[in-house]
Amino acid sequence: MSRLSRANLKGRESVFAGGPDLYRGDIQAICPPSLEDCVAIMEDCCEKAYDAQTVLRDGTSDLPRMSHVLQNQRIFLLVGDETVRKYKAELTDEIEPAINELIELAEQGLRSMQKKEAVLQTKVDTAQSRTARPTVGAPASQKAEARRLQLLTKQREALEIEVQALEAEVNAMERKMVNS
Repeated sequence: MSRLSRANLKGRESVFAGGPDLYRGDIQAICPPSLEDCVAIMEDCCEKAYDAQTVLRDGTSDLPRMSHVLQNQRIFLLVGDETVRKYKAELTDEIEPAINELIELAEQGLRSMQKKEAVLQTKVDTAQSRTARPTVGAPASQKAEARRLQLLTKQREALEIEVQALEAEVNAMERKMVNS
């Protein structure tokens, strides 16, 4: 009969400071709460480590195949490197002035819109700095000034929308020129 086939019903000698009498001979000994907490935390750590290992394995299992697929090799040489460099330089020389001109036009348009916005903003600030009086029973000049202020505010908002549209158009042109 081997020693593994026999059931060991006695507890082992205690290594805790409380003494061995508490655990000796008890088949279902009561564990202190701190030990139970330690075991629970250790189980959580093991689960997290297993999850991390699973994620790592899933993320890297396809690496050898992907590195083989993505490996660049020159099999056929149809055009020499010098020819490619030459045509690339010619294309750059051909497109670069047009791109620079478009960028300059966009910057000029943006500057003019910013000037218009600044003028309108100063007008709005000036109108707002005046004391606000109720327009009911106010003289005609104050009512006209209030209408003018509303018109300027609407005009400023329209110009802001126009600036945003121009910026979007400039960005689209730049992307188009870069992709060409």
